[in-house]
Amino acid sequence: MIPALKYILTVFVLIIISSVMRAQNNDKKTNKPQDSLNYQQLEQVEVSATLSQTTPAASTVIIPIANINSQKIQESNPVDLVATLNQVPGLYMHSGAINTNRITIRGVGSRTLYGTNKIRAYFNGIPITNGGGETSIDSFDPENLQYIEVVKGPKATEYGTNLGGTLLLATPTTTVGKTNLKSSIILGSFGLLKNTITAASATKKISFNLHYDHLQTNGFRENNNYNRKALLFTSTYTINGRNSLSLLAKYTDYFAQIPSSLGKTAFEEEPTQAANNWRAAQGFEDNKHTVLGLSFKHIFSKNLQNTTSVFYNYLDHYEPRPFNILDEYTNGYGARTVFNANWKLFNKNSTFRFGGEIFKDEYHWKTIENLYEENNGKGSKEGTLLSDNFEVRSNLNAFANLILPISEKLKTQIGLNFNTTAYKFTDNINTGAQNKDANRNFSPIVAPNFNLLYAISNSANAYLSISRGFNYPSIGETLTPDGVINPSLGPETGNNFEIGTNLSFFKRKLKIQATTYVLKVKDLIVADRVGEDEYIGRNAGKTTHKGVELQTNFKHNFTAKFAVAPYFNAEFTDHVFTKFIDGENNYSGNQLTGVPSVKLNGGLNFIIDKFTVNTNFIHLGEIPITDSNSLYSNKYSVFNFKARYIQQLGQHFELQFNLGVDNMFDKKYASSILINATSFGSSEPRYYYPGRPRNYFGGVKLKVTL
Repeated sequence: MIPALKYILTVFVLIIISSVMRAQNNDKKTNKPQDSLNYQQLEQVEVSATLSQTTPAASTVIIPIANINSQKIQESNPVDLVATLNQVPGLYMHSGAINTNRITIRGVGSRTLYGTNKIRAYFNGIPITNGGGETSIDSFDPENLQYIEVVKGPKATEYGTNLGGTLLLATPTTTVGKTNLKSSIILGSFGLLKNTITAASATKKISFNLHYDHLQTNGFRENNNYNRKALLFTSTYTINGRNSLSLLAKYTDYFAQIPSSLGKTAFEEEPTQAANNWRAAQGFEDNKHTVLGLSFKHIFSKNLQNTTSVFYNYLDHYEPRPFNILDEYTNGYGARTVFNANWKLFNKNSTFRFGGEIFKDEYHWKTIENLYEENNGKGSKEGTLLSDNFEVRSNLNAFANLILPISEKLKTQIGLNFNTTAYKFTDNINTGAQNKDANRNFSPIVAPNFNLLYAISNSANAYLSISRGFNYPSIGETLTPDGVINPSLGPETGNNFEIGTNLSFFKRKLKIQATTYVLKVKDLIVADRVGEDEYIGRNAGKTTHKGVELQTNFKHNFTAKFAVAPYFNAEFTDHVFTKFIDGENNYSGNQLTGVPSVKLNGGLNFIIDKFTVNTNFIHLGEIPITDSNSLYSNKYSVFNFKARYIQQLGQHFELQFNLGVDNMFDKKYASSILINATSFGSSEPRYYYPGRPRNYFGGVKLKVTL
């Protein structure tokens, strides 16, 4: 076990033992801890700018961030989070299928071909980003999320300083003294069936939330079936006024066929088809994923508290592909500790947070020859073992964060993050080959962060942020297709500059947030495709990301039973290769591949007594598909609609009906782009993932409150 992990685990155990002993002594003397009421009120809360209303911010970033609350999540299709997240200015979520997504934030992550790997994500404070930097949120049920915080750029010092940013997800809490039982069923186009069952209860001592969801759909394309079953359990036990334990346990089992991307001709003529080789191989992925987390919170005094967590995750992934069969499993584990101190500094009440996170995962993967062409049309069939590898990925984050009010109107935040990352690679087949077994210890990176918030008046503020961030290459990017280490490949680093303002008018009915930023990235990591599934990673130059983001929402209550709430969000970007020379090609000055220059979205929401009507549109500008900028995707606009009716049946029962339609005008568009795709043989490059055509959904939900 890593020494730092041993240290954190030792601290965790000692805190629990000493706290319980102290609690027992307090109970013997007074039957309750001293000043327990004051201790319970210590939790530091920062308020962030939101898309619809304010909620507490777990990130503790003092300047405005995007906080999507449960009300906003419920306004969209309950199948996935794509429409919800794409309302956030600066964020775009490519979606090829429910299980095929890629999130980019302010252009960062656009060069990742598959998946999301340049942001960090946490669920109830437990990391869900693996040791290779990859994040997947497609298995989280939107119906069981209380909020999603989106911190754009490397500002969330406590959660690492990835250039893309941070996503923080959380489950709902239950009011003390209440027990809630909920069940819902949703039916829709393309064989959609989704049902959920939730039981939640809370007393002063213990609370829990047990959630089951089942989602299945045939998809609108060939070889597009999806079937997921997931179980989530969260619980908090209050030992006494000073100590509490929280548990998170999540298990997901899903099977998803893969239709893959299409060439231009196939996309335009028949987007429902699967790629020929994926259809012939009947490609799919079969995932079993477990996440466990145990957190202990201890309040030392009215000015100091600590939360320490240990966590474990396991992923078993099996994926037959036309070029080979991938069989892998990952064991990940680690610990995280955060101290929160309220101090007097320069006669000002300041908040100092510091701690560390250690994460390690053991990744076993092998590839197997796929003999689908010899299997008489029955799909994939295992052949000869091609590779057998073992990787150990270790990551240490230490951080400190000081929030200091300079005056009644001016507040500053200074953060510092220290990170070190190491990879160890072992080839279990070519054990005698030169340079096959490889270690990679990256030099430590120190990333500072400075935020400034100034309250101009009760209805206006201005803010400034300067931060540094980084992205380490994955171990796959550090290896050539032959498994040879590339010692010259280093991390991307960048500096982020951001200014903005929050304004409110008409007694806070109209809220406007405007932000402009410049992010400069050097040592850009690009993946050069040299085979059907073979890439070589390299540092290829510099990019400059410039953008303006606008976020507005308005709500007016005409009567007690009638309200209107329009909103409009926009982003305009200029992301370019400052320096990018690829062989004989000089792409310097070209637009960054995979990023739209314009994204607009908005809608008009009505509340009419027991009815709620939500409308939404998204307009996406052209996206450069190739580094040469010789090919762009078409711009598009998609409109969505959802209506809900809620009927209270006595004191304990609530019945909800909902009906919706996505892509109302049946627009043909590409919902995800595969940049720089290469053709093989006579086939066209497969750049396009078709978006879902017009589709309907409707359902009923019953809630019982006891």
